[in-house]
Amino acid sequence: MPGIVIVGAQWGDEGKGKVTDLLAEPADLVIRFQGGNNAGHTIVREGVTWKFHLIPSGILHTDTLCAIGNGVVIDPKVLTDEIDGLRAAGIDLSNLRVSANAHLIMPYHLMLDHAGEARLGKLEIGTTRRGIGPAYEDKAARLGIRVQDLLDEKILKKKIIAAMAPKELALRPFAKSPDLDLRAMTEAYLTYGHRLEQYIADTSRLTWETLDSGGYVLFEGAQGTLLDIDHGTYPFVTSSNPVASAACTGTGAGPKDIDEIWGITKAYATRVGAGPFPTEIHDEFADRLREAGGEYGTTTGRPRRVGWIDLVALRYAARINTLTALCVTKLDVLTGLDRIKVCVGYRGAEEARFDEYPYHQTVLHQVTGIYEELPGWSEDLGECRSEEDLPQAARDYLAYISDFVNVPVTLLGVGPGREQVIWTQAGRQTAPAQRAAV
Repeated sequence: MPGIVIVGAQWGDEGKGKVTDLLAEPADLVIRFQGGNNAGHTIVREGVTWKFHLIPSGILHTDTLCAIGNGVVIDPKVLTDEIDGLRAAGIDLSNLRVSANAHLIMPYHLMLDHAGEARLGKLEIGTTRRGIGPAYEDKAARLGIRVQDLLDEKILKKKIIAAMAPKELALRPFAKSPDLDLRAMTEAYLTYGHRLEQYIADTSRLTWETLDSGGYVLFEGAQGTLLDIDHGTYPFVTSSNPVASAACTGTGAGPKDIDEIWGITKAYATRVGAGPFPTEIHDEFADRLREAGGEYGTTTGRPRRVGWIDLVALRYAARINTLTALCVTKLDVLTGLDRIKVCVGYRGAEEARFDEYPYHQTVLHQVTGIYEELPGWSEDLGECRSEEDLPQAARDYLAYISDFVNVPVTLLGVGPGREQVIWTQAGRQTAPAQRAAV
């Protein structure tokens, strides 16, 4: 059985949670490999909306193990609150595992994140202010505190002192905050440790054992390729690597363990926060598209910036991730448009044309989209369950995307419900998709 990686092929918010939920049904293990509670994965099942921030999207399947890998940064308050909420809703969490090597978000990380964005003013990156960046900074500086440290009071206290020492000046405005009291912080995090102890495990070994025994592992990413700290629109990016290769470093799996890489893209484009967005729409149509697609952040509630699909960026994401499949979500949102634009190139300064994704930040900030226009459709797609049910214009739109990016489309989203999907012929030829569709 395969190891399949699920990644965002745009700026995040593409619908990875729904796809992960679908593919998780036959999976033996779903493991999240990067990011933190700056992510929000939404699943609609039987009319009930579920929102996950740290817990993998496969948790609704009681026979599937779900793990938070070592590449994730964890706010233990958020995680325990999420666990409590799921328990209250009757969800069995006995199949949840948390990597002992995952790093923790501490109270001072949130303070530093808020202060950093405030200091940047108009140049702010647009982070969720959840402490994600500062936590990854401490990890790289070898000042991080890990989940396993919650189980040893002496080590925990020493590490907190060591981590806060170089931040003394930056934390001075928060000196009177009770959250920074060493004793109170230590006690609070030891309490989290007691609550989480039953879930803490060696998730790398769990991943190896599942793969080595012929099991099917689903690697779940957060955010999207264009927010990758190395390959995205730096500095307007996240603090981790949401690309497929990070599935290995974030879980302990090896490169040969990955068999398929599925990229999730909306039928249009959205972005949260600051940064370049060549196909962004600013007029009244943007408001219409935002409302039709419910484009508000799962984590922050912020309205998302919206635009036409950017095939240049999507082709770039396909190469970075070596995508084997595309899942196109929210196709139904485009219903009712006479013409649909697709970005096939960029126009820069002095009318320079770019057919490939620009590597230079200055160029990327100045380009605008060059578009082809395709016929739209008026038919409601919500009840479509096969490619043949789709209007010809919708099929032509999908074919254009697939041909341009040179990746087959395997799965379509035609509404928010779990059942509102279409498995394409290419999707049905893959074993996990075929099993999930049954």
